[in-house]
Formats: sequence, structure tokens, C-alpha cells
Amino acid sequence: MAATASIQSSLTKPSFTTLQNSPSFSPISNIRFSSPLTSPSKLLSSVSFHTPQPQPQPLSFRRSATASPVANASSTTFHGLCYVVGDNIDTDQIIPAEYLTLVPSNPDEYKKLGSYALIGLPSSYPIRFVEPNEYTSKYSIIIGGDNFGCGSSREHAPVALGAAGVSAVIAESYARIFFRNSVATGEVYPVETEVRICEECKTGDVVTIELGEVNKLINHTSGKEYKLKPIGDAGPVVEAGGIFAYARKTGMIPSQSA
Repeated sequence: MAATASIQSSLTKPSFTTLQNSPSFSPISNIRFSSPLTSPSKLLSSVSFHTPQPQPQPLSFRRSATASPVANASSTTFHGLCYVVGDNIDTDQIIPAEYLTLVPSNPDEYKKLGSYALIGLPSSYPIRFVEPNEYTSKYSIIIGGDNFGCGSSREHAPVALGAAGVSAVIAESYARIFFRNSVATGEVYPVETEVRICEECKTGDVVTIELGEVNKLINHTSGKEYKLKPIGDAGPVVEAGGIFAYARKTGMIPSQSA
């Protein structure tokens, strides 16, 4: 039986209030958020785990090696080609329901998820995000509009993007469930814009994202710079690889080797 934990926190986007899970990372759909995600230092401060037996094969999400940021103590930087989408990109466009049978903890199936990322976009997007017979995309940064990730609560959505090599999504706003799953899985950085960057950038532009003290997006193709909203303390959770990896890293729960 899965472990039960009660998590109270106050992170900058959705916070983690109830979690039915195991410390070895059961499905993310059991995590519930109800208030802003701003303080991961309190993320598991009131957690009590009861684990009669360890999970034999815990679910383990991994960001693609191509999506790893360049990081130092005060900043995280991403550089690459961007793929631009509009408003209300839902999870069925990000990863259609027919591919939800793929299990991210299986390396081969995780890889396949990347090949189907954004395959549900309509024909109004003539440029495919992932080329046929490829598993990863040449676009490592997605720029979107309002309400990115709306729709069903499938954690496969950020996982598919991470598997395709996406390091960050830059959008005007997010559906709470997508933001939550992005942070919980540690697959992509969900960063909000201060203006509608999606109307000023185009697919294929070369961009750099600097998070930390600066928080900006530089479009090297157009020569313009844009201010981004701070991701706050959710950033270290994503960088650690997700909520449980962060908890182990900070000593909130025992490491798997302990």
C-alpha cells in the first residue's frame, strides 16, 4: 500500500497540500496543490511517511540530457531554438490520450513519449515540433501564450516535453495542473512572462533564458530582450529533478541509498 503523507507548503504557484504517495515517487496524479508555490524549504516540513514495504520499481522521471541547464549559485541559463505556440495549448495537444499507455519509468517508453510531444497541435502549426522518426526536438525552448497546459491532469504532458529535450516553457500564464506537474516531475521549468512574448517571437528564433537575479529572455534573432517573472523557490525543485529528489537532496526524507 502506498505511503500517505500530508504536505503543507506555500510555494509561488500551486502548493502541495495533500499527497498520497511513497518517498520513492509514486504517480504524480496523487499530488494536490491549493496555494502558491513560494517556499520549498517548507515543502515537506510536516511530512510523516508510513512505508511498510518499499516500492519495488518506483516511477522515475528524467529530463533529457539535452535539456540540462547551465547553472551556478545565482542563476540558471538556457540557450537554443524556440518553438512558438498561442493561447490555450491543452494537454491533449501536448500529448494525445492515445499515448498515455506509455510508462515514463520505462526508458524505451520515456523515449517514445518525446517523439509524440506536441503531436496533437492543429494543422495551423505547419512546422512539426518533433520531426518524423526522431525522438527529440531541435527546439529546446517553448514560448506560449495564455493558459498553457490546460485540459486534463495528465502528468505525461511535461514528461513528454522533457523527453523531447525541452528545458523550459515560457508562457503568459499556466493552467495550475500543468505548472504543478512540471515542478513535481522536474521535467521542465515553467516560467511566466511579463508581456506576450509569443506575439513577438517566431519559431526558429535563437533565444537565451537567464533565471535567477536577472530573469530575462534574449531573442538573438530579433535583438530584443524581455523581462520574465521570477520562478521563485520552485526553481530548485525542478533543478533537483522533482519534488522527491528535492526532498532527498535537502534531507527532508532519507535518500534511496540510506
